[in-house]
Amino acid sequence: MGNLVAIVGRPNVGKSTLFNRLTQTRHAIVSDVAGTTRDRQYGRCEWGGKEFSVVDTGGWVVNSDDVFEEEIRKQVKLAIDESDVILFVVDVENGITDLDDEVAGILRRSKTPVILVANKADNNQDQYAAAEFYSFGLGEPYCISALTGSGTGDLLDLILTKFTSQLDAVVEDDIPRFAVVGRPNAGKSSIVNAFIGEERNVVTDIAGTTRDSIYTKYNKFGFEFYLVDTAGIRKKNKVNEDLEFYSVMRSIRAIENADVCVLMVDATRGIEGQDLNIFSLIQKNQKGLVVVVNKWDLVEDKSDKVIKTFENAIRERLAPFTDFPIIFASAVTKQRIFKVLECAEQVYKNRTNRIPTSKLNEEMLPLIEAYPPPSNKGKYIKIKYCMQLPGTQIPSFVFFANLPQYVKEPYRRFLENQMRQRWNFSGTPINIFIRQK
Repeated sequence: MGNLVAIVGRPNVGKSTLFNRLTQTRHAIVSDVAGTTRDRQYGRCEWGGKEFSVVDTGGWVVNSDDVFEEEIRKQVKLAIDESDVILFVVDVENGITDLDDEVAGILRRSKTPVILVANKADNNQDQYAAAEFYSFGLGEPYCISALTGSGTGDLLDLILTKFTSQLDAVVEDDIPRFAVVGRPNAGKSSIVNAFIGEERNVVTDIAGTTRDSIYTKYNKFGFEFYLVDTAGIRKKNKVNEDLEFYSVMRSIRAIENADVCVLMVDATRGIEGQDLNIFSLIQKNQKGLVVVVNKWDLVEDKSDKVIKTFENAIRERLAPFTDFPIIFASAVTKQRIFKVLECAEQVYKNRTNRIPTSKLNEEMLPLIEAYPPPSNKGKYIKIKYCMQLPGTQIPSFVFFANLPQYVKEPYRRFLENQMRQRWNFSGTPINIFIRQK
């Protein structure tokens, strides 16, 4: 289960550079899905055989003088609430500013472990200058240069020692884990209550994080599953929160710990930027997806035409990944609640689909022959064999080609679409690799 590291500090101290430095190993793997805003602010970091998530709070500040400091204060508080370790970044070149002092004041009162990172320490001279940061009362400043990477290895070692929660909760592997996610007021709590029924016959709460229970196990309607708590139950004064940042921070943990995410969309509002942010988190973590259009009872015209238009609009916004179930439901009237669980269960099964190699080749090779990859610089690309990789988190396939480097994204998508037409991978992402034969 994931640990979360938040990077805080005033602007221009190099938070984003540090973020890129920590997460760079994964940039190659994580595709930058076009159209997602502020997508750069969340990433995964691997170090010493451990994996954790990093959030750069800097990308969320609304920059106008009067709200500026207030925003930073709010973010630091949110980071304290939500993360396991905080990196407080200051800048050796400029020394201490009032804003730094203020952030330090908030951090001193927090229970979350804080690492003081003195950035832009490019030479020995700067390391001496960093001594003034002792005055924050947050312990020893760690000198690094995010730009050149010096000192970042030691910093990563230090981060790993700070993770307090041993998050190996006892969770049975063959039972699906569902997370209900979505932006505030899309009806997450009400659908969870509808799943559980009024009697709330919660079987077990498994304490995972230090904060509160993460998995709740249910046995309802003949389904056995864990619900991953998005911790969205704790209400905050939502009046002046930056909701976008807030709901992303809130969703990260739940999404990382689930197999299938139920993305709640408000029927009365359609898909908005924030839904796309949460969707991009689901995609980056390669999780199954079921989209639930909630509050369907409030929509007056429920004709097939309206439903079709709505479905198409959603698929268009979430393209290129369009093969997922969409359910029109109402948590209030309990309409199609059962169907949501049914679909989530099916998506979970689709994630574990195995296609025999012989079957795969029999179906795909004639197709590839009829529609080969476009030739590149006069070279013809031949794909002679394909197979599914064993033991992967999501269905992953390898196609062996003579010139794998010339097979471009559109052709990969073509292969994926053809496979989706032939086998049921609804709701689950699939990986397609082209390798040297």
